[in-house]
Amino acid sequence: MNRISRISILALAISLATSAQAQEQLEDDVIVVTAQRDNETEVVNGGSAGVLGDKPAEDLPFAIRSYDESLILNQQPRSLGDVLENDPTIRTTYGFGNASEQFVIRGFTLFGDDVGLNGLYGITPRQLVAPELFESVQVLNGASAFLNGAAPGGSGLGGSVNLQLKRAGNADLNRVTVSASANSHFGGSFDVARRFGENGEWGVRLNAAYRDGETSIDREDRRTQVVGGAIDYDNGPLRAALDLAFQNIRIDALRPKVTVGSATIPAVPDGGANYAQDFTYTEMGDVFGTLGVEYDLADNALAYFRAGARDGREEGIYGGITVLDAETGAANGTALFVPRTDNNEAVEAGIRAKLGEAITHEFNFGGNASWQVNRNAYDFRYGPGFAGYATNIYDTPQVDLPSSTLVGGDLVDPFPIARTRLWSAFASDTIGVMEERLQVTAGLRLQSINVKSYSYFGGELTTEYNESAVTPVIGVVLKPFDGLSLYGNRIEALQQGPTAPLDPALVSNPGEVLAPRKSLQYEVGGKLALGKVFVGLGAYRLERPGEGVLADGSFGYLGDQRHQGIEFTINGDLTPSLRLIGGAALTDAELVSGNDVPGVPEYTANADVEWDLGFVPGMTITARAVHTGRQWVDAANTLELDSWTRIDLGARYVFVAGEAPVTLRLSVDNIVNEKYWASAFDAFSAALLQGTPRTFKASISADF
Repeated sequence: MNRISRISILALAISLATSAQAQEQLEDDVIVVTAQRDNETEVVNGGSAGVLGDKPAEDLPFAIRSYDESLILNQQPRSLGDVLENDPTIRTTYGFGNASEQFVIRGFTLFGDDVGLNGLYGITPRQLVAPELFESVQVLNGASAFLNGAAPGGSGLGGSVNLQLKRAGNADLNRVTVSASANSHFGGSFDVARRFGENGEWGVRLNAAYRDGETSIDREDRRTQVVGGAIDYDNGPLRAALDLAFQNIRIDALRPKVTVGSATIPAVPDGGANYAQDFTYTEMGDVFGTLGVEYDLADNALAYFRAGARDGREEGIYGGITVLDAETGAANGTALFVPRTDNNEAVEAGIRAKLGEAITHEFNFGGNASWQVNRNAYDFRYGPGFAGYATNIYDTPQVDLPSSTLVGGDLVDPFPIARTRLWSAFASDTIGVMEERLQVTAGLRLQSINVKSYSYFGGELTTEYNESAVTPVIGVVLKPFDGLSLYGNRIEALQQGPTAPLDPALVSNPGEVLAPRKSLQYEVGGKLALGKVFVGLGAYRLERPGEGVLADGSFGYLGDQRHQGIEFTINGDLTPSLRLIGGAALTDAELVSGNDVPGVPEYTANADVEWDLGFVPGMTITARAVHTGRQWVDAANTLELDSWTRIDLGARYVFVAGEAPVTLRLSVDNIVNEKYWASAFDAFSAALLQGTPRTFKASISADF
């Protein structure tokens, strides 16, 4: 072989090697770009509007949006409240003494018990919800008695939340994630999905997660275990899905809310300080699931059925703390042991049909029902004479669990304390004209509420509430041109009526339970799509009857509690590499007395930004600002919390290992370690929830 031939062969080898490397690099670049795009945090503008079905936001006379599983994966939230923290119209607080998350929407509370699951009430775990199980968290602002029926727990007057469990998509999924957060909280999860059959008609998805360890709050330990599975079938006119899930959460030494028992608000303790007692804990276990079936009766008609059930067990020693001296932090502590079980079932069925051409009618009618049985007992551990124990929120001593003071029910095997049965029938018609640029929806729901209460001392029936009411809705959508949707609605909320005081010296009708309480909402607004940016603006007024002693000495409805405000939301791609989720809400909530409702901020605002760094392939920078305005602590409006702003920063980076995309995530919540009282919303007393301190979170996910 001559020299020229050898040189030619060498040049060819180098060229082939270079070409192979270039091809491999190109393939890696495609994998990185695809994975980075799939990881983009999104808000879906639309969702489940109850009995009206899943619809895009522009076709509904209500404010609705959905946070998808990409946000949950990227932000590594530990609870549903952490997910809803992205919504500028929602703020989160806790129940008394435990970790029961409650959500404040338009100045009214939404209990965790009243969060929907796949469109059904009573199936979601009632106190804390692990977000890893869900592919969508859907928020609908405003009253929704027609859309969803009355919430069994009596909350949700200002808005509703519906969760959708994960199901298999069109693409196969194999994902493993390992996570860590301060102080020493570690976890892992996997998520697998497949479609089978000649046309991919069968889908299977299985996911599980485990997290355990101390949080960024000193001594507070959280353990979460979840497993979820779904099988779905989609072929021809028939669609069906079975979703099953298990959740177990335990929290030790939960930092409790602080009841204000002094004339001034105590200074905020250090961000990581924990004034809980080591004997406090809560453990919750739930098995729950739903079955859904849809059948196309014709091209323009659909019949559907869904059913769900939940078996829940929980127990805990809950800690209460009341500050008696705001300057020194001296306080009184109490403990309460509660075992509880819940057995809930729910069903819904209906038919939806669309008729006409020039003038269309979408008819919708059906019914639903739910049954709930609550078994619980209590053991007040306050010590002799309900005295409690001495403690301090700034320098907390650990004490022994106080002795039992008062026991109600069977602590070993709790018997039924409440049975709730709700059923309803609904019908509506959505009329569309001008190629459906104008749509008018009118509907009625007949709702029946039956609640039986039983004595803790013997279990006999003590009271029964059995009332019915009709809740109407009318909504209008006008689309003057593509991209703009104007809307208005008149809709009601419904809840069980309040009970008169039992003391005959106070009222002439002691113990009487009033008829169901209806709240009335009027709302107008608009939605605008500008390219890939979606903007919503709405104004509302919501009135709920108050209660009190009437002129004739009886207990009844008296005056109106009025909530009104303006909400602005925005989300989407500002540029191909810059995304925004944000907005603001102005809320004016007044009690019957004219004072402002405690715990309702006058102003809230959010801004979540993601920026893909083009000069560093695979790198995305994230930032979030959460602002909450001033809020009153007490109904007399004498104590007020300062406004607060929290800044979160983070980044994620996608690279290729073998042929698998790997995503690294790192974030810091409350990066400046701001100390603040986050919420003063409480149903029973003036109580404060302290904000979370600086928290480092990291995770690594591999898709293969």
